[in-house]
Amino acid sequence: MTNNVLVGVKNIGQRLFGGYAELLRIPHTARFSVGSVIACMPFPMVGMTITISVQHYYGNYSLAGALTAVQAIALAVTSPVLGKLVDKFGQRQVSIPTIIVWMVAAISLVSCITARVPSWILFCIVPFMAAIPPWGAMSRQRWTTLLKGDAEKTNRALSLSGVFDECMWVIGNPLASTLAVISGLLAFSFTGICVVVGALMFLTELTTEPKSQTQLAREAGMTRKEYRERETARSKALQTEAAVEYARDKARAEGKTAAEVKAAMQKAATDIAAGSKESIWGPGLIAVCVTWFGLGAFQSAAGISIVAFATEAHMKQFTGFVFACFSFSSLIGALVYGAKNWTIPLWKRFYFCLAVVNLGIGSFMFAKHLWVIMIIYLCIGVCQAPTWVNGNQLMLHLVPPTRFTEGMAWMGAMNSIGGSVGSAIAGQFIDRMGSRGGFIVVTALALTSLAIAMLGFKQIKESTEQPTLTNVSA
Repeated sequence: MTNNVLVGVKNIGQRLFGGYAELLRIPHTARFSVGSVIACMPFPMVGMTITISVQHYYGNYSLAGALTAVQAIALAVTSPVLGKLVDKFGQRQVSIPTIIVWMVAAISLVSCITARVPSWILFCIVPFMAAIPPWGAMSRQRWTTLLKGDAEKTNRALSLSGVFDECMWVIGNPLASTLAVISGLLAFSFTGICVVVGALMFLTELTTEPKSQTQLAREAGMTRKEYRERETARSKALQTEAAVEYARDKARAEGKTAAEVKAAMQKAATDIAAGSKESIWGPGLIAVCVTWFGLGAFQSAAGISIVAFATEAHMKQFTGFVFACFSFSSLIGALVYGAKNWTIPLWKRFYFCLAVVNLGIGSFMFAKHLWVIMIIYLCIGVCQAPTWVNGNQLMLHLVPPTRFTEGMAWMGAMNSIGGSVGSAIAGQFIDRMGSRGGFIVVTALALTSLAIAMLGFKQIKESTEQPTLTNVSA
């Protein structure tokens, strides 16, 4: 009996984790995957450390919210730029100077906060805290390059990246709240060590580093501009072919005549040809980015509102553990989601997970205790990582592989801009009405975000019917 149970558990474990283990057994993949997660520690730790430290030394949630908003806006501005530079010049060439800028800014900021300098000085330093290489996008680009042509393994690799991301949040959130309560210097010092260690692991792994556009153009004997024009033309040809086939099949399914089928195919080709030849922006990418703006807005507002709620209940030291519950649940969701080869259309999975997260966090307004929020987080967190994985998979349909880092950076940038808006608005309401005012903002933003996502339904659904752009490299 016991042996049967053990065999059953082993089979379940193999089914859930066998695919992930297979990916990590590929030479060198474990090193860059783990390194990117360690180097990403500024994402969960910096915002919470700033919020707790500023509230402790200055006693002002509005200032804390405004500073995190400025940092988020700066991150939104710099991320696409850094992503584009990475695609053009290479991951190491861009990451090393960026890390140096971040380290200097971190040391300056914590020194000024503990010294209670005038707030305008903090606003001058905080933007430089956005000098963070796009580790997650760079890691995903390595996976998509390494697994080019294998859609199932690529999707599982993106889920694995989501699992690692959630591990970072599970560890980073409680650490940030605990260390920041003890000392802001201690929290920033730990974060700096993580950045250095993770960067060394990631950037010294050279065998999996994708070639930059500059390298590919040099090998082709072209300038970078000529190379991008050639590859963009190939991308456009692939999109045209797919659009024509889709229009033909749709017209035939509707019982159209041969002449009408031919006209529909010609119209599809004309519509694609009329689009921009250089820009990655299209209706689908715009819809995804606007959706991510709303997602960032209400989740950021929820974060600062929970800190205020816990402070009022004299439970501030437990805030990190509440966020860690969300991340832990999300980690479980990512593990299960990536282990299954889904047949349900991508757009249906995307909207289901998004609705669960939005409506769940929107219900915080009715919570009477911090542990109730934690339980809600545990229940809805299973859809958090799958939401991001679905967004990553949408990107594979929307941008060519060697502009994948740029596309991902834009998605993250819009999420950061939304986060800055959400935290700034919530901070104002918290100072006036307490944590309840913050949760009112959270609910309003969550419902608005879901409505915005539904407005882009047509564009997002249609994007999933296009092929992934894995046959071109620009």
